[in-house]
This record gives sequence, structure tokens and C-alpha cells, in this order.
Amino acid sequence: MNYFEHLISIGIEYAPKIAGAIIVLILGFWIVNRIAKLAAKGMKKSYMELELQAFLQSFISIGLKVLVVFSAAGIAGIETASFVAVLAAAGFAIGLALQGSLSNFAAGILVLLFKPYRVGDVIATQGYIGTVREIQIFNTIITNLENRQIILPNSSVINGPIENINFQSEKQLDLVFGIGYDDDINKAKEVLENVIKNCPGFLEDRDYKIMVKELADSSVNFGVRFWTKTEDFWDANFYVHEHVKKAFDERGVSIPFPQLDLHMMRENSNN
Repeated sequence: MNYFEHLISIGIEYAPKIAGAIIVLILGFWIVNRIAKLAAKGMKKSYMELELQAFLQSFISIGLKVLVVFSAAGIAGIETASFVAVLAAAGFAIGLALQGSLSNFAAGILVLLFKPYRVGDVIATQGYIGTVREIQIFNTIITNLENRQIILPNSSVINGPIENINFQSEKQLDLVFGIGYDDDINKAKEVLENVIKNCPGFLEDRDYKIMVKELADSSVNFGVRFWTKTEDFWDANFYVHEHVKKAFDERGVSIPFPQLDLHMMRENSNN
């Protein structure tokens, strides 16, 4: 048997396998695309977050296509065990090299699944307070009150305390204002009450408190507590501080500040 005849015999032997592998690839990829589209429709109907939808669609599509490729390789007569071993070794090496990134990746999946916060929420974490603008696979991006962009690794966020300020629809403001010991306590309480009742966002159906909280070294400190809608929290905070100062000035109520009284003694000398 010459070389040409040998090639023909190999072609006859492997042609059905190769044809079968090609058919598996074509049909398999078509089925995978159909499954991915059905999964996308299901996720949209469940009102799942867009970030999680995109990640799961890619994960399903890539994972199933890898299985199709391995199935086609097996039909074609290619030993897949060696490929699996090589992929496992490569995966182990990559995992060691990207250990930090993989932890951020895993943390990103936990954030998307368990939703401790969502895009648009105001959160406090890792010493930062800001609005969540984007939840990525590796990072969470927030903007603080100064509109500065802060990129936080997901692993540091998920492994530390997270305060979701938007979790409750209502929040309580807890403020402290001091007056002088010579000022009228009743007048000060009246001023404070008028200010908070006229404050934008003040919830009239919730209890509020104005009480003497502390007799400090140089001031009588009032504790002021009242409720607002979460979205009105900061506006109410700024409003009360500004208008309490103005109202105290108008009503003659002083706000003590640190000061040092220096007494000098003159020594009389006889000439």
C-alpha cells in the first residue's frame, strides 16, 4: 500500500468521526444559544439586576460551549483526558497568580446574589460614604458627597461592615446643640422645636425629642431627635444646623465656644 492509499484509508476511517464532530459542534452551539436566550428571558422576567444577568448569561454560554467542544473532540477520537489535565494544571497556576483577583471575583458574585446593596444605594464601608454607581465583578464603584469616584475591591467590602443607608425608608436624626449656662432653657427648647417642625422632610407622625442631654464644662447640651425620609436626611441635617444658629441669634440665645480668660495682676511698688 503506497502513501496515497494510506491517506485514503485514514480519511475513510476518520471521515465519519470528523463529520459527526462537526455536526455536534453546529447543533451544540445552536442549542447553547437557544438555552442562553431562554435563560436571558427568564432572568428578565424575574427582574434580576442587569449586572447579574450579564454575568450569568456569559457564564452559561461559555460553560456549555466548552462542554460541546469536549464532546465533539471525543467523537472525533481525540483523547480529552490530557486536555483536562493541562487545563487543570493551568487553572491551578492561574489561580495562584490571581489569588487576590479571584477573591474579588467571588466577592462580586456574593454581592450580586445576596444584594447587601444595589446600584443607587448610599452605603458606608471601609471609611467611605457614597452612592453606588456600578457593581463590577472585581470592584464596586461609588461616588462620595464631593462627587469623587472611589473604587473599592469587592473582597474588602464584603469582608467588612457595610451600612446600607437606603435600606430603611425613614431615618432618625440625632443632633446636639449647646447653649450657655446663663441662657433660658425653655426659650432654647422652644427655638429648637420651631426649627425642626419647619424642617423640610420632618415626619409629623413620628415621635421627636428635645431634652437636656448633658451639663458640659461650658455649655448646656440639648439632644434633638426626629425622623425624616431617607432621601431627605442630609438636607434636613444641613437645614437644622443653619436655622438653629439663625434662630438662636434672633432670640438672644448664645452658643458657647472655647475661650480662655486671662487675669493679670499688677504688683504695686513704692518709689
